[in-house]
Amino acid sequence: MKTSRRTNSLATLVVGLSLSTPSTLSFAPSALTSRRTTSLHVIGEQASSIGPATLLRNLKQNLPQIPWLAEGEAPTSNKIDIPDHVAAVLSRPDAPKREAENAERTRRIRSRAAQASEDALKMRGMLVGEDDAKAWWRTQRVIPEGGREVTEEDPLTVLVAGGGLAGLVVAAAAHAKGMKVALFEQASSYAPYGGPIQIQSNALRALQQINPTIFEELVSAGTCTADRVSGLKIGYRKGNKLAGLYDAGDWLVRFDTIGPALEAGLPATVVVDRPVIQQILVKHGFPEGTVRIKSRIQSYEDLGKGRGVRVTLEDGTKAYGDVLVGADGIWSQVRKNLHGLDEGAGGFAASGAAGGALDDAEARKLARDTVKIAAKADRRYSGFTCYAALAPHRASNIENVSYQILLGEKKYFVSTDGGGERQQWFALIREPAGGVDPEPSPQDPHPKLTRLRKEFACDGSGDADGNVWDPFALELINASSEEDIKRRDLYDGAPLLTTLDPQRLLSPWAKGPVALCGDAAHPMMPNLGQGGCQATEDGYRLVEELAKVQHTRNVPGALGNYSRVRVIRTAIIQGFAQLGSDLLVDFDLMMTIPLLGPFFLTMTQLSMPFILRFLYTPSF
Repeated sequence: MKTSRRTNSLATLVVGLSLSTPSTLSFAPSALTSRRTTSLHVIGEQASSIGPATLLRNLKQNLPQIPWLAEGEAPTSNKIDIPDHVAAVLSRPDAPKREAENAERTRRIRSRAAQASEDALKMRGMLVGEDDAKAWWRTQRVIPEGGREVTEEDPLTVLVAGGGLAGLVVAAAAHAKGMKVALFEQASSYAPYGGPIQIQSNALRALQQINPTIFEELVSAGTCTADRVSGLKIGYRKGNKLAGLYDAGDWLVRFDTIGPALEAGLPATVVVDRPVIQQILVKHGFPEGTVRIKSRIQSYEDLGKGRGVRVTLEDGTKAYGDVLVGADGIWSQVRKNLHGLDEGAGGFAASGAAGGALDDAEARKLARDTVKIAAKADRRYSGFTCYAALAPHRASNIENVSYQILLGEKKYFVSTDGGGERQQWFALIREPAGGVDPEPSPQDPHPKLTRLRKEFACDGSGDADGNVWDPFALELINASSEEDIKRRDLYDGAPLLTTLDPQRLLSPWAKGPVALCGDAAHPMMPNLGQGGCQATEDGYRLVEELAKVQHTRNVPGALGNYSRVRVIRTAIIQGFAQLGSDLLVDFDLMMTIPLLGPFFLTMTQLSMPFILRFLYTPSF
């Protein structure tokens, strides 16, 4: 049964209600949003605040304003990067110790990233030429009705769609369990895409259990981010004498990530360049020739009764295996086929492997196309467009802060240490889907930079709403080039099951010998940094279930059990990520409400350790 958009919206709203504080609801889901047309005549859905947050904002705007209440000095305690409660944790003997930035480490991290990118472009370790023509998966085996036994000499054969982090982890885990695996990536080159990835403590534990060498290589190549403070700041001066005064850049919430990790016996979070992660997984995860590029899986056929699956690639090539895993991103073609979605529900995925090939012209077209794909694929537009870049810049607060968010009305600015004296930043701005920036012109050769400098103006009259932002946002924006700044609309999925189909209720992400993982199963907002981490957990759990299979007729049961085990945890994390994104743009409202503002901040501060303890579990 095809999922309805209204049911999808209901599930999104239910999770928002269940996780919200009494004072706030999440953004309106798709069925409740207004539809607007951009200047490019692209219909987009705008998420907007609903419920008590909207009532409070309207009430505040209609009440007489008393300037005297907003005057005065903000307390100096909100300007301290590392408060006592964080310092106490960071000073523990078993906590990682901060190694100050230095030229040698910067050179090592940057040169390794450059070398990994070069290796990827040269297709080292890829399946090409004569080896491709003789690949094991090209031959259809004669398997009797009812299937065959799985033995060490005749193991399960696993086909993986998608060469991003999720697909690479599944392939590495399958190989570690003695399975025969082939990975199909749609990109024409295994190009690096995006900035470094935070591999948080829970994902590191999964990788450690899959392959200790991969774990050790990643930790060695990465930069520890758990040795400093993380938290939320206000982007511009806000508040009043009754609710508290805050200057631009003052801390609202500060926390550490190492405490919950140490409690669970987990390693400290590290950030690693995406091409380096790819290189390590390809080198240490499975044999050369496992990855085949230019290979988009178009469709598949369940051969039934334990006989596996026949896959058809876009060029007509056939591939055969016992299992197919769809790790092909939010616009998954495997998901389209699995759930019987309409034509057009599968699209080009700007994955860790594919997206690096996109130039600005292609990105503009993709932004327009994605609006149509999302409607077919039943994905939720978050209400935010996102600008992102990796700035080759030593941040002014690098020794004390690893991750921070500058909050404001309609937008917020996220930054995190990227290692090697670089900062990865994201500017999330609330607007309709499908919008694009003007093309460069003699009058404005840098349109993305021009817009961002206005959005986060730190002098004069400030942004369009008169807010003068903390200069840290422009510190990173101005350290980035126009070419390095990428833009995309952010989509995710409903965190709860949105179907009455009995088969999908019993086995949410699997049917027969086919299963989904990563963004194909549960795309989520980036606020918690758990998208790739949950994909890593998926890969570990999926293969753990497959490793119990002793006969191919048992494959569907194993995949169904995997999806049932994983769906509750990922739904909760999806819900937190959605709610977090939705609440961030209402923080400025809370800063002006007596009693409610301080209570809201206090509850956010107190809840962070519990959220991190839930994320950083040693078992999944």
